[in-house]
Amino acid sequence: MTGTVDDGRQPVTIYDVARAAGVAPSTVSRAFSRPGRVNSETAARIRRIADELGYRTAPPTRARAISRTRLLALVVSDVANPFYAEIIHGAQAAATAEGYALLLIDAHESERLERSTLERTLPLVDGVLLAGTRLSDSAIRMLSKQKPVIVLNRTIVDVPSVVPDNARGIRLAVQHLADLGHQSVTYLSGPEASWADGSRWRAVLESATALSLRARRVGPFAPDLTGGTHAAEELSVRLPSAVIAFNDQLAIGLIRGLTAHGVRVPRDVSVVGFDNISLSGLITPGLTTVAAPLHTEGATATRHLMTLVASGQRGTILSAVLPVRLIVRGSTGRRGRRRSIPVPPVPPTTDAPD
Repeated sequence: MTGTVDDGRQPVTIYDVARAAGVAPSTVSRAFSRPGRVNSETAARIRRIADELGYRTAPPTRARAISRTRLLALVVSDVANPFYAEIIHGAQAAATAEGYALLLIDAHESERLERSTLERTLPLVDGVLLAGTRLSDSAIRMLSKQKPVIVLNRTIVDVPSVVPDNARGIRLAVQHLADLGHQSVTYLSGPEASWADGSRWRAVLESATALSLRARRVGPFAPDLTGGTHAAEELSVRLPSAVIAFNDQLAIGLIRGLTAHGVRVPRDVSVVGFDNISLSGLITPGLTTVAAPLHTEGATATRHLMTLVASGQRGTILSAVLPVRLIVRGSTGRRGRRRSIPVPPVPPTTDAPD
């Protein structure tokens, strides 16, 4: 929101008013557009400072109310995470086909940064894709009342979403391990507040119970290679028969960490990941994983969002659960009768000369 002045000077913006008043730009915006949602003293102080700076809200027009930018915001929690690559490509392809452009927001795993960036960019976009978000459910619902929103990889009441079929993917993985003779499964958990993590752990419990397998949960760990290395340190103390990791990066880090401890995958431990990122087929052994249709997920979510923008019906729930499949590679094998962690050889000692 930009104010107007009559003497040809640079227009005063809500950011100028916010800095002078010591409040967030969104608070200034609400003080003028929804004064009932701002403390009366704060609203009065904002209006006084705005008058002193020469800020004037531009008069609303019908054209302004219905204008569109054909720009969509796509939020990811960490753009360096290869999980988001195909989602971004799918979203870009779908948006371009309809004459839209994407504004990519990297939140760097920070809720505060994500929130502040969205506040500044919301007036510029027609809708928001939350591909990886650290916002609370209530914050997302509030956001969806301001602009059309689609959430990926997470479900929230009253907000449209696009998610992979986590339950089926985990069932396929557990059944695969049971067919290989494993009698127990260890779930390597990711971020504690992650909706997907909770969904996958519940599916592990349900699937293991149905197949009379034992199940335990270890973690949480960071959903990256370093997190997998830390998990290997913990698991090497009590070596499991089979592991299902929250995602592929965690599984790949686990394999690297276990190998460094002398544990053989899959002879000693079978490992299954989730997502089927490009790296999963490049490591040795190749990672058995649940393949989520990441490109399709990005494209589907974008098409849903553009439908909401075109219709103006923010309350319409256009949710989708996308099919998954199990890709079997070399990181899973039959349960061995005897599994042990090889003890590194002790260097030979040399007697001192007489």
